[in-house]
Formats: sequence, structure tokens, C-alpha cells
Amino acid sequence: MSETYTGGCACGAIRYEISGEPVFSNDCQCRDCQRESGTGHGSHLTFLREGVKLTGEGSHWDMLADSGNMKTRYFCASCGTPVYLTFSAMPQFFSVRAASLDDPGRYRPQVVTYRARGHDWDKVDPALAQFDRMPPM
Repeated sequence: MSETYTGGCACGAIRYEISGEPVFSNDCQCRDCQRESGTGHGSHLTFLREGVKLTGEGSHWDMLADSGNMKTRYFCASCGTPVYLTFSAMPQFFSVRAASLDDPGRYRPQVVTYRARGHDWDKVDPALAQFDRMPPM
């Protein structure tokens, strides 16, 4: 059995515990992730929702994904930390920002997504599979 993933925002108002291993992990270079992270990409771990225990309530905003489906990004209203994402078309999944993990060293990206929107100055691991958009899940 794997060790539980734990994390939350900087001030502790939002916390999560997730049992199970990520089903997907990626460095995303889309413009939404660039803007939210303030850098060249966002790093995410995606889990099955059934293993998630969440405490605290995140503020959120909805944005239209390239697929035409809604994705919702949650952040802490107190400290502003981006913490997790949900997807209207895939409610069974729950994604957390790698930097929100208590132990961010556990993050192991599998792929780079939206490479077509990446910047030369944002050096992601060249050994990872790279997709110009989001690969089918």
C-alpha cells in the first residue's frame, strides 16, 4: 500500500489527504497554468476523487478548457495559494498542484502537456514525453 499524499495551502486553511497513487502527473505549459503559477508551467498530480479527503473550502474560478469543458481552479482565499483543480467532464478526477504537497519531492512528472505554448526559457525535462496539447486520458 502506498503512503498517503498530504498537502494544502501555505496558511493551512485548506488541507488534503489522498490515498492511492496519481493516475497522471504532468508539467503543463498552457497559458492558464503559466498565469496561475507566475512562471512557465504548472505541475500537477491527478488522482481518483474517491481517495481524496479535503478540509477547508477553497475559493475558485471556472475557466473554459480547449476541449470546451469547464475546469475549476481552487485557491486559498486567505493566503492565495493555488491548491487543486476539478474538471466538469471528468468528475472522477482531482488534481493537486505539486507545490502544495507537504513533500513536493514526491512529485514525478510523466509528461509535458501544451508544449506548443511553452517558452524556450522554461526548461522542462527533455526526457519526458511531450504533447502539443492535452493527450487523451
